[in-house]
Amino acid sequence: MRTVLPPQHLVLRSPREKLALRLPLRAVIALAGLSLALLCVGAVSLATGSYGVALSDVWETLRGMSISRAIDNVVWEFRFPRTLAAALVGAMMALSGAVLQNVTRNSLADPSLVGVSQGAALAVVLLTVVFPEQTGALRPWAAFAGSILVAIAIRSLSHTRQGGSAIRFILMGIGLSAFISSITSALLTYGQLDRAMSALAWLAGSINASSWGDVWTLTLWSAVLLPALFGLSRTMSALRFGDASAIGLGAPVALTRNLQLAIAVGFAAISTSVVGPLGFVGLIAPHAARRIAPAGMGLHLLLAALLGALLVSLADLVGRVAFAPIQIPAGLITALIGVPVFVVLLIRSRPATAH
Repeated sequence: MRTVLPPQHLVLRSPREKLALRLPLRAVIALAGLSLALLCVGAVSLATGSYGVALSDVWETLRGMSISRAIDNVVWEFRFPRTLAAALVGAMMALSGAVLQNVTRNSLADPSLVGVSQGAALAVVLLTVVFPEQTGALRPWAAFAGSILVAIAIRSLSHTRQGGSAIRFILMGIGLSAFISSITSALLTYGQLDRAMSALAWLAGSINASSWGDVWTLTLWSAVLLPALFGLSRTMSALRFGDASAIGLGAPVALTRNLQLAIAVGFAAISTSVVGPLGFVGLIAPHAARRIAPAGMGLHLLLAALLGALLVSLADLVGRVAFAPIQIPAGLITALIGVPVFVVLLIRSRPATAH
């Protein structure tokens, strides 16, 4: 007879015990391990490239010690912003997927599947092809506007007299995503060649052109959206049990759902505006987080963010060194990983939906 041991917890208390946190030990260990893995990948990314730099020289450069002008330029101007942008974009896409899966109560929800990323991509491509002189300043705002319009359209189309439907939301999103992608393709086909080529390179999901300006954009938007998201985490935990249970617990279901949707759209739109669409990150990271360490909503979001950051950082590193000097965009790597994962998840979900 097999004995199932209860999960171990780590309890943190404030000095006067006014605040206490009970955290699953497995999730805490996973957080520490993922953080260490992300730091290791970032260090390798800073040292690897056509101009090789020793890890010791990278460390000294980051400490402010100038080894040489060439190493300073390579580390500070090219690789460090690229490494930070990859981690931030991965975390934001993973959080967007985790929030979408919570708000729709569907494990297959992902910003690249339900049209949110495509809405941002269409807005940016339209800006690049028609108004190229305004692209830099207006790109984040155009991406957010495109994503929020698509999200509102999907929400409206999927709503019936009986209320919203998670499956209907996903199907409407996939259909609208295909429609938006066809408009984007038309813009690329009939736009001016140089502008279309610039937009096409961005659509591949490449991080190689990321700058410090992009890093600051991602950081500032994360500083706005993250506190709002973690402020909703307790109510999001209640929504896991369904609307009826959440209402019984006193949760403002309609308000929380709309705020979640806005936050998910914000994460996806800003990350897409900086590096282009990155498919399946928001699908893979939340699922992996649940398998590594089941936890409450707050810890689940942290795990998903770290996994997303690690996935995109690895994809960028592999795309940079696998066929050097040719660089494969990170978006292509994540798609190669994500498509089989999506198919497996879809097959596994069949018995549940059949009942």
